[in-house]
Amino acid sequence: MSDDVQFLYDLVSARSLSGNEGPAAEVFVERAEVLGFDACIDQVGNALAHRGATCDDAKIHIVLLGHIDTVPGEIPVRIDDGVLHGRGSVDAKGPLASMLIAASRAELPAGVRLSVVGAVGEEAAGSVGARHIVDQWRPDACIIGEPSGWDGVTLGYKGRLLATATAVVPNAHSAGKDPSASDVLFAWWASVLELVERFNVEPVRVFDQIQATIGGMSSSGDGFDQCARLKAGFRLPPAMGPQELSGLIASLASDGISIEFDGAERAHATGRNDPVVRAITSAIRVCGGRPHPKLKTGTADLNVVAPIWRCPIAAYGPGDSSLDHTPNEHLHIDEFNRSVHVLKMAIGSLAEELLNAKFQSVVSIS
Repeated sequence: MSDDVQFLYDLVSARSLSGNEGPAAEVFVERAEVLGFDACIDQVGNALAHRGATCDDAKIHIVLLGHIDTVPGEIPVRIDDGVLHGRGSVDAKGPLASMLIAASRAELPAGVRLSVVGAVGEEAAGSVGARHIVDQWRPDACIIGEPSGWDGVTLGYKGRLLATATAVVPNAHSAGKDPSASDVLFAWWASVLELVERFNVEPVRVFDQIQATIGGMSSSGDGFDQCARLKAGFRLPPAMGPQELSGLIASLASDGISIEFDGAERAHATGRNDPVVRAITSAIRVCGGRPHPKLKTGTADLNVVAPIWRCPIAAYGPGDSSLDHTPNEHLHIDEFNRSVHVLKMAIGSLAEELLNAKFQSVVSIS
C-alpha cells in the first residue's frame, strides 16, 4: 500500500463510535505530524491539524471540517480488488483522510492558515465536536468532509428535528370503547402525516419537502396506566424551521400526549457561485471530471457551522453516500486518490482567491 492508502486503512481500522473516538484521533494526529502539521487533540476530543500562518499572522483562515466518529456496526476492514471495506470508509473517514493529505500538499500563499478537523460526535444529535469550535473560529471559508463522489460537490443539507411522543391513559379492557395509549398516539401521528402531506403539495423537489419517519415504537402497562412511546424523525426544507414545526406538531397533540424534541438543525444551502463551490468544480474539471452539484436530504456539521460562520462553504469527499451506515460500506481506492488531487487544487485556488479579495478590499478602503 502507498502511504496515503495505509493512512486511510489505519484510520478506518481504528474503531471510533460516537463518544469513543480516541484511538482514531490518535491515528489522525500521528499522521498529521508526520506530514508536517502542528497537530493535537482538543478538550472534547477533536483531532486538529494546522499549517501555514499562525493565528496571529493569518490574513486568511480556511477550515476543512470532517468527522472522525462512526455509527455502530463492525465491518471487517480489508482491501479487495482496489476497494476498501470498513465502517467509516465512506462516512466519513475517507473524506477526512483525503482532506488531511490534500492539505499537506496544497500550495499555500503567505498569510494563509489551513486547519483540518476530525470532529467528534457528528453521528450523534449533539454534534459536540463542531459546536466546540464554532464559537472559537471565524474562518474565511470552509470545506465540509462528507461523501459527494470525487466529481460531486454538495451545496446544502436539509434540516432536522427529532421528536419523542409519549401517551399515557388509564388502563381499560381491550373490548371497551376507550382507546388504548397506542391508539391515541397513532391518531396523533396520522394528524402529523396529514400536516406533512399538506405542506408537500406544492414543492416538487424532495429537498423542499418535509420527510417524516417513525424511528421506533414501544408500549407498556402496569395494570393502572397504559404507556405508548413513538420516536420520529423529520427532515426539513429551508422553508420550515425546526422551531416552527415543533410548534405545529405539538398543537396536534391531545390530552395525555407529551412530546420532547431534540436534534434541531436548520436547512442550509449555498449557490453554485460560492467561492468554495467554484474552486471544487474547477478542480474537478481540471482532473478530467464533470462536476455534479448536489443537495442532500440528510444533515451534516455544515448545518451547525454555516449559520454562525457565514462564510463560503460546501461539502466534498470521496464515496457513495448511499452506502452511509450500511453493512456494505466501502470506498474505491482510485476514487480516494482522485479526491486528493481535486482537494489539493481546490485549496490552492481558493486560498489565492480569498487572499486577493482581502487585498482588494483593503486597497478599496484605503
